[in-house]
Amino acid sequence: MKVILTQDVKGVGRAGEVVTVADGYGRNYLLPRKLAIQATGGSVKAVEHQQALVRRRIEREQQEASALAQRLEGQSVTIRARAGEGGRLFGSVTAGDVAEALRAQFGAEVDRRRIELEAPVKQLGSFPVTLRLAAGITASVNLVVEAEQAEGAPAQGSEG
Repeated sequence: MKVILTQDVKGVGRAGEVVTVADGYGRNYLLPRKLAIQATGGSVKAVEHQQALVRRRIEREQQEASALAQRLEGQSVTIRARAGEGGRLFGSVTAGDVAEALRAQFGAEVDRRRIELEAPVKQLGSFPVTLRLAAGITASVNLVVEAEQAEGAPAQGSEG
């Protein structure tokens, strides 16, 4: 009996595969538990169409991620934060802050979970950051954390 697996079945195959199983196994175990559907001409074509759609979507996402990686590679992202004596920040700069800065400065939508910071940044300075945009596609950006100017204070280097 030919069936199309709807879920991964150990020792039989993965979801979406057309496999041949014993008639009793298919009729008494796979079909009633909705682990598979019977393979007919229409159902096989429907599964192949669904797999083609998934492949095209993955290819499109890979191309978009590659283009974004080329655009961001080597760029500097600047974040201004309140700092105290010795360049120590009040609080920290997190992956969420980096994602927001990328959106504001480059119009790039990067999920904060795809931004690799070794630890939240708690000092002023420059730090390398890796963006995992898709499977096998990464970009390196430079995170620059600068001190935020206090309101009403003159900018450094200007004389009044």
